[in-house]
Amino acid sequence: MFYKRNEITREKEKIMGIRTRLAVLACKTSNAVLRRMGRGGTNLPGKIALKIDKDILKELSRGVKVTVVTGTNGKTTTSRMIEQAFEEAGYKYFANKSGANLLTGIITVFAQHCSLSGKCSYTHALIECDEAAFRKTSEMLPVECLVVNNIFRDQLDRYGEITHTLNAIREGITHVPDATLCLNADCSLTSSLADDVPNKVVWFGVDVPIYKETAFELSDAVYCIHCKTEYEYDYRTYSHLGGFRCPKCGYHRQTPQVGVTQVVRTGADSSDIVLNAFGHSHDVHINLPGGYNIYNAAACVAAAEIVGIDEDTAVDALSRFECGFGRAEQFELGKSKARMMLVKNPAGYNQVINQISNDEEECKIAFLLNDRYADGTDISWIWDVDFEALARQSARFTRILVSGVRADDMALRLKYAGFDTGRIEVIRDYENLLEAIGADETPTFIMPTYTAMFDLRGEISKHTDIKAFYE
Repeated sequence: MFYKRNEITREKEKIMGIRTRLAVLACKTSNAVLRRMGRGGTNLPGKIALKIDKDILKELSRGVKVTVVTGTNGKTTTSRMIEQAFEEAGYKYFANKSGANLLTGIITVFAQHCSLSGKCSYTHALIECDEAAFRKTSEMLPVECLVVNNIFRDQLDRYGEITHTLNAIREGITHVPDATLCLNADCSLTSSLADDVPNKVVWFGVDVPIYKETAFELSDAVYCIHCKTEYEYDYRTYSHLGGFRCPKCGYHRQTPQVGVTQVVRTGADSSDIVLNAFGHSHDVHINLPGGYNIYNAAACVAAAEIVGIDEDTAVDALSRFECGFGRAEQFELGKSKARMMLVKNPAGYNQVINQISNDEEECKIAFLLNDRYADGTDISWIWDVDFEALARQSARFTRILVSGVRADDMALRLKYAGFDTGRIEVIRDYENLLEAIGADETPTFIMPTYTAMFDLRGEISKHTDIKAFYE
């Protein structure tokens, strides 16, 4: 009887091994075909592999130390910062650079970095994961470090209420009890993820205001998550982030082990801060502009500590990393230097507006609004963005350009924000838009939603060596 059970077990393992090999082969082959066709090839190969072997990701990730980055804003940029730290620490790793952060895209990237037998020779994997997808993905990955940047209202048609996003991540955490959590101490929603879990927690945050003046922002978390009393703040950095405390139940911001103690400078291309990391003070140069990227930098240093990278290596990485796909990415478009700033929700958009508002030079601004699934089909969120802050500075904008599937809706929003309608140029064709951007040497800020970014990159790639998608 004992031998018979062993035979059955071996037979099952053999069948599972065959399934894994077939799934990896199908994934690699379909990915290669899609790449040859000029398509991204990130999600479909993973879907095929998952159909063949429902446990494919568990098999491919065996023995790999996985760092996962999730949250509403800053996943890609934080991942690129951590990746630079991995690189400089000499780690043998791979990452889903393409931003394919759903379960099927993550399966694809694991298959790409495994042999046909499903064996992975890498010691570490750095995975950006969609917030909603983390619930399922967490069941299949051996997570060593989980970074949660923040939680904001985003894509109401897909995520629903903000508590749905929070609960998806909370449920995912129950699947990874051995992971160390790297949480934003300034976000009252993110902080609540540490409630009643066995996981070790490392906190990061910003101990001081970032800007002297900021865009007007609606808070996504006005009331205490525990007792529904309105929060009080010692200071705010942006939206609902900052030194929060509940005057009734006492729920409050945790003191971060990695905290920004001084914002020295926020420039058009970079920022300088003083960072206290585990009791050690560091002067840090961040090779990317924007107050929100100061948070991403703090998250990077905290995550690096968790995975065994020393502070100095992580800090040095922040001055050398290259920004992610469409995240403050710079281009030469005709005569103009352009910076592409991906926008997805009110909180992120307002941070981009803060950055533009703090740059006093003349420039062109381009607003690109789409309403496809990846953007969110409900575009009502644009009415919660403080475009009025830009309208007050409209004299320094040499051209105000609008494009995208919902260009008319964006033009209407700008009208009600106070822009002169006679100056708003709706340019539907991307080739014509690029001509307008590159017509003179005035720098340009381009603010596209997700699929608009890809649409525009597709047009840019016809005239430059810029790739339409991340390879």
